[in-house]
Amino acid sequence: MSKTSIIGAYNTQFGAFVKKDKATGLITDTKSYYDLLIEAGRGAIADSGLDATAIDAVYVGSCSPGTFINQEHVAPLAAEIDPALRFKPMTRCECACASSSVALYDAIYALEANRYRNVLVIGVEKMNLLPTPQMTHVLACSSHWPSEGSKGWSFPMLFAAYAKGYQKQYGISNEDLERMLWTAGALCYKNGAENPLAHVRNGPATIEDIMKLNELDAKGKCKNMMIAPPLRLHDCSLVTDGAAALVVTQSSMVSNRSRAVEIAGIGHSAERLAENVRPNMHELMAGKDAAAKAYREAGITAADIDIAEVHDCFTINMILSTEALGLSDDGRAGFDYLDGRFTRDDKVAINLSGGLKSKGHPVGATGASMHALVYKQLIGEAIGVPARKADVGVVFNVGGSAVTNCITVLKAPK
Repeated sequence: MSKTSIIGAYNTQFGAFVKKDKATGLITDTKSYYDLLIEAGRGAIADSGLDATAIDAVYVGSCSPGTFINQEHVAPLAAEIDPALRFKPMTRCECACASSSVALYDAIYALEANRYRNVLVIGVEKMNLLPTPQMTHVLACSSHWPSEGSKGWSFPMLFAAYAKGYQKQYGISNEDLERMLWTAGALCYKNGAENPLAHVRNGPATIEDIMKLNELDAKGKCKNMMIAPPLRLHDCSLVTDGAAALVVTQSSMVSNRSRAVEIAGIGHSAERLAENVRPNMHELMAGKDAAAKAYREAGITAADIDIAEVHDCFTINMILSTEALGLSDDGRAGFDYLDGRFTRDDKVAINLSGGLKSKGHPVGATGASMHALVYKQLIGEAIGVPARKADVGVVFNVGGSAVTNCITVLKAPK
């Protein structure tokens, strides 16, 4: 069992912090990567009640700042958070969209090795300075380049392959699959409407709202266009700027136990990078392995979970993640969503934050953000929709096309 706890967290506003001149194509930054990193780090330290002098090390999760903002070697930027952090060890971690979960895990390992007592973990990404084609190329670099990125495969296409495999495996009709995906997306939009930090707070929050967007307008255009069949625009997560941070400590060092959330178990499992060499393209095999590891370490089963933040980079992955966590039987999660499960009033609530679909998906920041918002739920300081019951929370953060799978079990203060 882990001997570490989260004692403070902070999430910046998520959004597209740029101004775009349609006439010239010029994109102007309105809230920089540097601003976001510093804001999140300062906020988490303040939330922890510690002085910056007590922070022994910093781990920064960031997916691709070298191509998004032309800045590599980003970890030392944390020295600008507070003068007391100068000369502290600082390390960047990268695992695509799971970069800041891996940063958290590296911090946990260092704490458990008794190297440090308190560690600051930051996740940050600035995506909107690039035009869409360039941004898509940067993300494609987190796929298997020889067989996927270089062949023009985008991430919507890679997850569409999972959607097709899932549909075929369980004999799901086109109509049922569409309604499953739209229902999962609508649930996130509905929850995100109450999250003041969410990128989108006015998304289509019912299946009927999404269906209206599928209709062609007078010009023959559709607001919910097909991106990679069967995935449409509103099945895809957002291109977001933002940051989040956590302060993690050795549990034995905790002074204010009412705000200390135990990191009860973690599971980190990697799948083969290329999809064309994987069997079972209808389930998250590595996700299930990570869940088994995390549950075993935490001493829980899926039945003990009250809230979960799952990686809905695409609506199909929300369904697959729900099954990987054991919250639905294989092949049944989509039907469970259709039946109205996983809302704020259910036994287990999923994506009360609005998920990546509504809250936003600044790739390097997503893992830290998921942990920060579950942390806030478990100490009774929910940002947005409060959980009906919150004793055990789970984070399921994915990097790449279901390649890096990070599952964390968090337990509320006793």
